[in-house]
Amino acid sequence: MNYRGVVLDVDGTVVRGDEPIPGAAAGLDAIDAAGVDRVFVSNNPTKRPAAYVDRFARAGFEVAASEVITAGTVTTRYLREERPDDDLFVVGESGLVEILTEAGLSVVGVDDDPDALVASVDEAFDYRTLCEALWTLSDDDVAFVGTDPDVVIPAVGRDVPGSGAIINAIAGVAERDPEVVLGKPSDTAREMVLEHLGVPPESILVVGDRLDTDIALGERAGMTTALVKTGVTDDETLAASSITPDHVLDSLGDVGRLLSD
Repeated sequence: MNYRGVVLDVDGTVVRGDEPIPGAAAGLDAIDAAGVDRVFVSNNPTKRPAAYVDRFARAGFEVAASEVITAGTVTTRYLREERPDDDLFVVGESGLVEILTEAGLSVVGVDDDPDALVASVDEAFDYRTLCEALWTLSDDDVAFVGTDPDVVIPAVGRDVPGSGAIINAIAGVAERDPEVVLGKPSDTAREMVLEHLGVPPESILVVGDRLDTDIALGERAGMTTALVKTGVTDDETLAASSITPDHVLDSLGDVGRLLSD
């Protein structure tokens, strides 16, 4: 099939930390040689797209900020469109707070009568924070928004807890599910990908290492999907999942054969 666009996950697909994943360079070269437009979509909610320029450069890849969509930018888009006047209590890293405030959104403290709680990965998350989230969400009028569903994320050495772990902890004590969880595979992420590539979903290939985000994004949108085995999904997880990718690749280095079919 002649694809016109490729959606690429970042962590576990192209890089792990600042190190390139074996095969990633060959895969990016194959996409470039095929003349296919690309967009990198990360469920990291703490980094601006510009931060990925330097990160990819350290791994040996040249990527423009305009080619990157993150859970932070997806969350910002949703909040600006759906809750632009809300005061937000953020359980998350300072990087996410900066992204939201620079977009003109209001971030307030737990005692400032927030209209919405935004939950995300937070290395300082503790019992006190969990209490504050519980108290905030005891008011049913306060919206509950998650930045992304990733329970674990690939890191150098071993996987670590992600936003999904924080969101699930808060949901458990508050006995409330989030109204929306952004990042992949949310509707907002899909809209941003399609706007960026500007081609029909049936002409797009999605490549990633995670079934419930990368592959689910493509599946829901009518895109072709390819799972790489360099991240969090092993054969046992794949066999047990209700989400089935169209293709399974050992690494991004094998993507060339899909582009030449």
